[in-house]
Amino acid sequence: MTILITGATGQLGNAVVRHVLNRTDEQVIVSVRSPEKFTLEGVEVRQGDFNDPETLNFRGADKLLIVSADDHDTDTRVAQHKNAIAKAVEHGVGHIFYTSLTDADTSPSLAAPVHKATEEAIRATGVTFTFLRNGMYHENYLGALAQDTVAISTKDGRVASASRDDFAQGAAVALTTPGHENQVYELTGSTSWSFPELAGDRYRDVTDEDLIAGGVHPFLVDFFKSIRNGVFAEVRPDLEKLLGRPTTPIKVG
Repeated sequence: MTILITGATGQLGNAVVRHVLNRTDEQVIVSVRSPEKFTLEGVEVRQGDFNDPETLNFRGADKLLIVSADDHDTDTRVAQHKNAIAKAVEHGVGHIFYTSLTDADTSPSLAAPVHKATEEAIRATGVTFTFLRNGMYHENYLGALAQDTVAISTKDGRVASASRDDFAQGAAVALTTPGHENQVYELTGSTSWSFPELAGDRYRDVTDEDLIAGGVHPFLVDFFKSIRNGVFAEVRPDLEKLLGRPTTPIKVG
């Protein structure tokens, strides 16, 4: 069994590779834009860029993990993912795993259309799939929560986040164990939290417009709006089941 992982120089992809290597002796291959940035031993490294499909080489992979690209432009990201999907089909990959977003097919989040379109493209191939619908990462919010004044527009909206490493370990479990064919996993933390709850007296309620005026990217502000509206509040059991334990709680400071 050969496992190929894309985006392996990124924080999530690299962590997935580490966990896979700890779990199996099967062959592991990575596909990365800049091979010189990948430093883990015991892995075949292939250069590949989602923007240039002719560089993508997924030959020999039984399982392929497509780690979602990070461009903020929806059309660009969907095109990148479709390039990877087409190459997976061309090269005979048997099982495509994809890091998606919680409730990708129904979420009002501005990030959801990318993942919905990618999931639909994967389904259309007829190839066996597993959608790892990752919720929010603790790490996305630790910087804001560490500030002397936590000025944010989430009000008392809750976030069922988990650590990046827990999401990575969950992906590694799915990649290295049987029984995940054509499954959709809604992956969240075991508990939820709110900014007022964690920041206490340091919390200051502001508007989305205040954040944008202060230089926060509208794409990020949309996530705060989604939190305010309860989009990422629901705790789901799937990640805990994959890990065989509760997820790591968020820790401030």
